[in-house]
Amino acid sequence: MPVNKQSGSRMRVTEVEEFVRNPPPGFSVETLGSGYRVRCNEEKSLVLIDDFQSCGKKFVFHNSLGRKVKMHNLWEYSSTRKSLLSKEIYLLISACEEQSSVSNKKAARGLSVVKQYVVCIDGNEPFTKWQLERGMDGTISSVAGESYRVDIDLTEEMESWAAKNLISDDLMKVKPVWRDASFTLKYYSDALFDFPHWLGFSKRIFKLRMT
Repeated sequence: MPVNKQSGSRMRVTEVEEFVRNPPPGFSVETLGSGYRVRCNEEKSLVLIDDFQSCGKKFVFHNSLGRKVKMHNLWEYSSTRKSLLSKEIYLLISACEEQSSVSNKKAARGLSVVKQYVVCIDGNEPFTKWQLERGMDGTISSVAGESYRVDIDLTEEMESWAAKNLISDDLMKVKPVWRDASFTLKYYSDALFDFPHWLGFSKRIFKLRMT
């Protein structure tokens, strides 16, 4: 069954097939021979979705920045920050289940995608905006002189959402493993001696709460 439910008013979760069949306001979908091209109103939406394949079809989100947003100067950082704090943010998150196979007495585990969802969070919603501001301010110590990577994580929120909305779904027979339930900000400094980045100390993470 199509899923288009929300956690409070801060997060909307929609199956990919339902999203392209009935796109939300501000989005349009062009059907191509090999898949779909999705366009959005860039003044209101910030899409962070890489091109992907599903059910033999290719999905391309036009003008998406991708799940990993790269910034190289203060202007790009300021522009990205402004967008995060003023627009609806769209992500692609996959619900997977673990698969294991035994060969030569060695167990190999992998993840099989069961369903894919387009998840929307409103960066301008007061509580979400406060979390984003606090998270970025708390993890980015010196934008001008230090390269860094910040992951904004929604895994726990997807687990909570699934427990409330997929109770009767076949997916809940086995607890799903959520893949790509985050997006990443990457800032590349031109500082000559960026030791924290070289040593791997510039990776940070903070979790978003929807409730």
